[in-house]
Parts: sequence; C-alpha cells; structure tokens
Amino acid sequence: MTTGPTTTPPTAPPTAPADRPAPPRLAHVDALRGFALWGVLLVNITFMASAHQGTGVTDPLHASAPDAAVRFVTAVFFEAKFYLLFSFLFGYGFTLQLASADRVGAAFRPRFLRRCAGLFVLGLCHAVLLFPGDILTTYAVLGLLLLAVHRIPPRTAVRTAVALLALTAAGYLLLAWALAATGDGGTDTAAAAEQARLTTEALRGDARSVIGEHLRQLSDVVFVLAFFQAPAAFAAFLLGLAAGRRGALADPARHGRFLRRLQWTGFSVGVAGGLVWAHAAQEDSGPYQLVAVAVDMVTAPLLAAAYAATVLRTLAGPRGPRLAAALAPAGRMTLTNYLTQSLVLALVFTGFGAALVGRMAPAHVAVTALALFAAQLVFSRWWLARHPYGPVEWALRAATLARRPRWKAEAP
Repeated sequence: MTTGPTTTPPTAPPTAPADRPAPPRLAHVDALRGFALWGVLLVNITFMASAHQGTGVTDPLHASAPDAAVRFVTAVFFEAKFYLLFSFLFGYGFTLQLASADRVGAAFRPRFLRRCAGLFVLGLCHAVLLFPGDILTTYAVLGLLLLAVHRIPPRTAVRTAVALLALTAAGYLLLAWALAATGDGGTDTAAAAEQARLTTEALRGDARSVIGEHLRQLSDVVFVLAFFQAPAAFAAFLLGLAAGRRGALADPARHGRFLRRLQWTGFSVGVAGGLVWAHAAQEDSGPYQLVAVAVDMVTAPLLAAAYAATVLRTLAGPRGPRLAAALAPAGRMTLTNYLTQSLVLALVFTGFGAALVGRMAPAHVAVTALALFAAQLVFSRWWLARHPYGPVEWALRAATLARRPRWKAEAP
C-alpha cells in the first residue's frame, strides 16, 4: 500500500519576544539624584562666582570672617562629595539600562556607546561655552571603561573600587613626601593672585573673552579630572554597579541597620576628613595640600554615603512622600537642570550677562544657589506633568535609542 507524501503544517516565523513591562520608576532613587544635584550646584557656583576659588589665595574683596566661614563650611560638607554620589548613581543607572535593553530584546552596547557619545558632545559644549569644570565628558569616557568591565562580580567590583581609592591616596601621599623632602611645592601667592585678577577680567569681558578664558582653563581642568576626580568617580561607578547588581536600592527599608552604620561611620570619619580638606585649602603648603587630597580620597566617599543613607532613611519615614515629591522631579531631569544651572550662572557671573564674578559675597552666592535650586524644583514638577522626559534627557534618549521618543505625557 502506498501513501501520498506527508505534509507538516508550516511553522510560524520566529518572532521577537514580547516586551516585558517596564518596572515602575524608583522614586527614592530619583529623589537621591535630585539631592545630589543640589550639592553639586552649591559647589559649582563657588567656582563660577570667584576666580580665586581653588587657587589657595583668598579673594581680598571677600576676606571677612563671615565670608571665610561660608567658604569653610562649603569645603567641609560639600566640596568633592556630591559628584561621588552622582557617580554612584551613574553606575547604578547603568544596571537599570542593561535591564531595560534586555526587556525589549535590544543590543545594549550600541545603545550605550551612542549615549556616551551624546554625553561627550554635551559636556564639551558645556565646558567651552558655560563652565570648564564639566563632569559629563569624564562620565562619557569612564562609561566606556565601565562597559568594558561591567561583567565583573559585585564583590570584585567593590574590592576594585576600594583598591583604586587606596592606591590613588597612596600616590598623593608619596608625592607629598617627595615635595616635602625637596622643600618645594609652596603656593606662589603673588602669581596666583595675579592670575585670578586676569581671569576675573577675562570673564567680565565679551563672549569671545569668556570663551577664550574657558579654553585657557581646560588644560588645568583636564589635569584635575584625570588625576583626582576620574579615579574617585570610577570607584563610585563600580560601587554603583555592585549595588545595582544586588538590587540594593529596590527596597532601602530592608537595609535599615546597614544605613545606620553608614551614617555613624560616614559622618564621623567623613566630616573629620572634610575638616582636613578645608583647613589645607587655607594654607600655602603644597605637601600639606596633597596630604589633604589623600585624606579626602578615602573619607569623602564615606561622607557621600552618609548623606545617601540619611536621605534614604528619611524617604522611608513619615516625611518621605513629601520629600520624594519635592526632589524626585528634579532628579528625573538632572541633565537638563545641571546644564541650566551653568547657563543661568554664566548669565549672572560672566560677560554673557551681569558679569558679577568676584563681586558677590560668599553668603549671597549660597543664597543664589538655594533660590535657583528652589526654582528648578518647581519647574521640574511643572514640566514632567506635561512631558515624560526633561528636554535634554529627551534629546539624549533619542540619540541613545536612535529613534524619536514620545514628547508629550500620556493622558491619565
């Protein structure tokens, strides 16, 4: 008996897996990012308001006791701390971006490379036009390094971060010892004061003068970024990567005991290190200043962690919803707010606008920063009620995804 040829039902072509629903945003992470934005503003404004900041020479026009007190408090509690918190959140956000690409079945590497390219372009424009102390270009470059090592286990990431901080601090201690042994390294106060005067005049000039001064400062800024901020920022990247892999911020209430320990250790050791850092800034001893940098390298991360622990514990308490409602919108559009801060301050302090550099007392500078941040809190909440992303975040997302994201918020 013969039979006809057997047939099999046609198989459906393979289809991409359905997108898994995105998890809700972590409001406490957005709020923590907004808190970090506030601290960064309080530091950046001091450099935009005075060409004497960071030179080791006191501005003769603002040398009173109240002026010195404001500068000292800023140095102890804010300088070199809040960019570490931002860096930690960059590493944590990296793991969220990995998860997002996995949910939609997209290749992560091209996405992230486009994101880093976008950050670099934004940072370069920011540094040349508005503020040479840009951090976006550093994040773009370090992001490539993070991409290369992102598969390391969380425990290895933590150990590498600690080792990087310790080795960098040791390098500064060796350099301090070498300077002390040769009797060199003191600050030339006359030369520093003259350079601050020339910088002030340039920043009060027209647009060409301001941009020219920014370009002149870039070589010094790159040196500081490469040998001070970059090692600490990458260590914070790794700590954020490890925390993201563990889902440490998914439910901070589970880590109450650990957060309390961070507060005790971070505030005690971190503030002590901040006191050394602030005191050294008032001295003209090069070796002592390098020792202070080494101390800051290992204590500033602890103070940044204590700040984060305090914010997270507050968010988990009865006042948490109100604090999150205030800070989270600014944290969702930190890139827009960061660049807007520099734009507004450039209009206030440089020849682009009022040219008030060197003319505003430190206390008034601090009040200006608080007023600007309060305005950004209000604007961020208003904007996000109408749009899903901040304007610069929308542009960076378009570059990252290589498509046009949604512009208007969906109707409730």
